[in-house]
Amino acid sequence: MNQKRENWVEVIPEQEDVIDFIKAIDDEFIIAYLHDAHHQLHVYNKTGEHVRRIKLLEIGSITDIQVNKEDKVIYFGMTSFLSPTTIYQYNVQTDQLNVLEKAQLLVETDAFETIQVFYSSKDGTKIPMFVTKPKDLSLNGENPVILYGYGGFNISLTPAFNPAILRWLEKGGVYAVANLRGGNEYGEDWHKDGILENKQNVFDDFIAAGEWLIENNYTNENKLSIMGGSNGGLLVAACMVQRPDLFGAVICRVPVIDMLRYHKFTIGRYWIPEFGSAENPEHFPFLYAYSPLHNVQDGEQYPPVLIATAESDDRVVPGHALKFAATLNEKADPNTRVVLRLEEKAGHGHGKPISKIIDEWVDFFAFLDKELSM
Repeated sequence: MNQKRENWVEVIPEQEDVIDFIKAIDDEFIIAYLHDAHHQLHVYNKTGEHVRRIKLLEIGSITDIQVNKEDKVIYFGMTSFLSPTTIYQYNVQTDQLNVLEKAQLLVETDAFETIQVFYSSKDGTKIPMFVTKPKDLSLNGENPVILYGYGGFNISLTPAFNPAILRWLEKGGVYAVANLRGGNEYGEDWHKDGILENKQNVFDDFIAAGEWLIENNYTNENKLSIMGGSNGGLLVAACMVQRPDLFGAVICRVPVIDMLRYHKFTIGRYWIPEFGSAENPEHFPFLYAYSPLHNVQDGEQYPPVLIATAESDDRVVPGHALKFAATLNEKADPNTRVVLRLEEKAGHGHGKPISKIIDEWVDFFAFLDKELSM
């Protein structure tokens, strides 16, 4: 077989949706597309003709697909904001979808729902956002909200289960996840629109998400909290500094804060293609313009902020969080509440034991309960 590129034949042409998984079975292709930040499954024949869309039972994320060619079935896992991974079995020949294995939750989730909304960013770009909430939520502008985001490194925020969020929902809270530019929700162009000199787009997208939630009576400035970690910690810190009037509380986890020197520590130099380098004269102006550390204003009252880091974080060194807390204490209005949470014997987050995860979320919720007057 001649495998040279000039002999390649396009079977399924490029589409607006991003291909995440593809499997071949029984002369057909099973393709998982990322459609508006959640997965859809489609079947194509070997000539590239669309056969059918597999009707999934929830808005969620496919975790993996496995094929049993002998029985003509596929198995895939799927998770959502309200359910851990469920294993499905799909028969390609009969078009039958069955639940094979489902986790038994000790918490009732039927009272909650996830909807998807779209809003316009500062430049008019349409941004998707998932909103998970009680079904009977009253849109009275008084609901406590956690707005979560990341926006970078080609990472898509698709629906994922976090049991801690169920506690938030049980207390009447709303959990919103904005799919900002910088991720891979709509392919590489979406990613490039949120990096380097375009990084401000990400902050604009997130700020616009908060404004949408307020304008549509989900919450108000005193009840809207924002949360993000790592690159998402940079996100919430930058938005807090740029729009201190918009948020009632901030949870800033293992953040990148000093955008002029981040590349000098541990693996930071590998992030230069994403952020840029202050040593490059073309990059310095846009890095300095949004670097949270360098944009804290004298006398400004910022929303209450909990800055969480870990003493053994060798990905984003604790110095970022420590310098941010110190700068806020030095420059900001004395009434600005700054809480620094330093975890012992822990790193950036991966592999953290469940006991530490529980302790961390207890502190997060205690902070939000107080600052949002819940």
